[in-house]
Amino acid sequence: MGSIETERYFVFMNYDPEYERLRADRTKRGAYELDVYLSRKHDELLANTLEHGSYKKTISLVIVDGFAVEITEAQASVLRSANGVRVVEKNQELPH
Repeated sequence: MGSIETERYFVFMNYDPEYERLRADRTKRGAYELDVYLSRKHDELLANTLEHGSYKKTISLVIVDGFAVEITEAQASVLRSANGVRVVEKNQELPH
């Protein structure tokens, strides 16, 4: 079993035509709708996949359909097999 220590992981999603449609709208309203859509989508994935309170989403990314979340190795494995998830990668900080 993996460590119970949490680390930051990046989760990237599979192709989503709604994301592409919203991203193509370069208006302020379009940007707002994209932010809301992605935040809700990512929050729902986490809520439906992991135990409530066991993770901390830190950001939803707009340039790509993805987000950062603080989770354990075991939770990362669970997310890797979740429907709609393309890649789950642990954050690697480079030395200065």
